[in-house]
Amino acid sequence: MLTAGAPEACHASLRARTIASLVRALLEYAATVFFRVQHDSVYRYDVPVQLAPHTLRLTPRGDHVRLISRELSVEPQPSERVEALDAFGNSITRLAFAGSTQSLHVVSRFELETLTPPALAPLPERLPLGTAPGGELAPYLGHTIHPSVADFARELAASVGSEPVAFLERLTRTLHERTDRHIRPSGNAREAHETLALGSGACRDLSVLFLAACRSQGLAARFVSGYQAQAQTPDGQHHLHAWAEVFLPGVGFRGWDPMHGVPVTGGHVALCVAPEQAATMPIEGGFFFQGPAVNSTLDHSVRISTG
Repeated sequence: MLTAGAPEACHASLRARTIASLVRALLEYAATVFFRVQHDSVYRYDVPVQLAPHTLRLTPRGDHVRLISRELSVEPQPSERVEALDAFGNSITRLAFAGSTQSLHVVSRFELETLTPPALAPLPERLPLGTAPGGELAPYLGHTIHPSVADFARELAASVGSEPVAFLERLTRTLHERTDRHIRPSGNAREAHETLALGSGACRDLSVLFLAACRSQGLAARFVSGYQAQAQTPDGQHHLHAWAEVFLPGVGFRGWDPMHGVPVTGGHVALCVAPEQAATMPIEGGFFFQGPAVNSTLDHSVRISTG
């Protein structure tokens, strides 16, 4: 109980409890995978353009990782560069440019170690969870859900006795097993009900469907953009990856990867989280030009080595 007569003792006790809880959390996590990542993006324009302000979302989130080194280079040299946090706790880099150019080259490099979270035990709560209006989880709830997706989620929840962890495991496996999964290099994620009806999609499509199914059961869920250790094409090429994180009572946010049918452990590195895919784009910006038209191209590569 806090009293006005002993503030120092109270603060010391609070600090001690906080440190103890952090130590316990660290002991529960184990270092699993060393990542070395280089992500190159080159935009080219056939006429000189003036680059508008850009936002980069290429810095790894601090959740469950130990960052060893980090480098982010941009050509042409920005006239202004500001590091900040966005509304969802992501590290972002805001850039401004002066003069004209016919290219924009962004290179992100980092090394880190991931940490595997402890295994999840069944929860006492049952789905659907009651959701209180407002609060910091509000952006990850309250979205309009198509009836077909709500029915799909309701049937899965009923099949596992409405226990949240079992529901997430079943949802992950079901999407992995029943969906024709493929890489779609461009385009926004489809609507959840479209992916459900088609029975096929890229990682971002499956993630959006996963989010909608969770939200229909009262589970706060967010879209994640990042990298994963497993190569995604037969020739060993890597790409940006997408998965979902779900808030569990008494646990916090935990990740699930329906594209690969697994819970997220040490083989994933998150760059950005948001309620929707649109707020997780790794490079966001535009340009101005003089003349009737401009043609632009994007070449990009992701190189990942792990150990």
